[in-house]
Amino acid sequence: MRIPKLIIVVPCYNEEEVIESTKVQLLQLLADMEATQLINKDSCILFVNDGSKDKTWELISLFHKEEPKVCGVNLAKNSGHQNALVAGLTVAKEISDITISIDADLQDDIKVIPEMVTKFSKNNCDIVYGVRKERKTDTWFKRNTALAFYTVMKRLGVKSVYNHADYRLMSKRAVEKLCNFRERNLFLRGLVPLIGYKTDCVYYNRSERLAGESKYPLSKMLNFAIDGITSFSVKPVRMVFGMGVVFLLIALVIFVYVLHSLIVKNNVQGWASLMLSLWFIGGCILIGLGIVGEYIGKIYIEVKDRPLFNIQETLLNNEE
Repeated sequence: MRIPKLIIVVPCYNEEEVIESTKVQLLQLLADMEATQLINKDSCILFVNDGSKDKTWELISLFHKEEPKVCGVNLAKNSGHQNALVAGLTVAKEISDITISIDADLQDDIKVIPEMVTKFSKNNCDIVYGVRKERKTDTWFKRNTALAFYTVMKRLGVKSVYNHADYRLMSKRAVEKLCNFRERNLFLRGLVPLIGYKTDCVYYNRSERLAGESKYPLSKMLNFAIDGITSFSVKPVRMVFGMGVVFLLIALVIFVYVLHSLIVKNNVQGWASLMLSLWFIGGCILIGLGIVGEYIGKIYIEVKDRPLFNIQETLLNNEE
């Protein structure tokens, strides 16, 4: 089997504080892997600038002039992490045998990348997931909400790898199949397992972020979780139907109780219980409408079929 060409795809949004350190570490990793003939000499890094407002793209352009192994894709505007990642994979699949996606902060351990490539080369795995061994570096809130998220996804029937984010190796044909999916609301952790090719996992411990701030605050994490749940399962809608049936049964029981109270003349008019019931039922109705509205909103976005991203500029090697 010929030595594969690897492209490491790195989505970036306002990462000027860490991008130079990231470049140095990844270039050293590529050099070490080339020395052992694990990858070929044309392997490179592909930074994807997702509409950063700082000097991220200027630094990427400078790195490219100094080192041809550093390539770049500049998106016309901020398109979101998942779309930026797909943009990088779309460019990379034309010039690579395998791609590895990783966040710019390098909290995911790059030392397992050689193991990923080995599983591709020797075990014929088209997809190799990077999976965290534990979540000791996370706060209590983030650790438990992540556990709850994966539990909910599993119960809803969504195929996903527990404690896996977007750190993965994909073969050229796996990326091509991924690009065939036409969803506008991307949740790659759920889409990639649907490809169906042979997979494997490598395990690592996640480190603390060296500089800068996380680009995934609580609001974005919540939106991401909602996209993941509603993009792959209709069970929430069915749950609303089930709640409606339960409420009808409860109403029937209350009706029987009211009739009995009238017959025995033991009925008591209760203002508080009436108001509490109205608020409770009203809240449930609004929750149900919100869930249904989420799906209708997704249909609205999907039928527009707008492009996921617009590439403004690319910096690739001369040979490519």
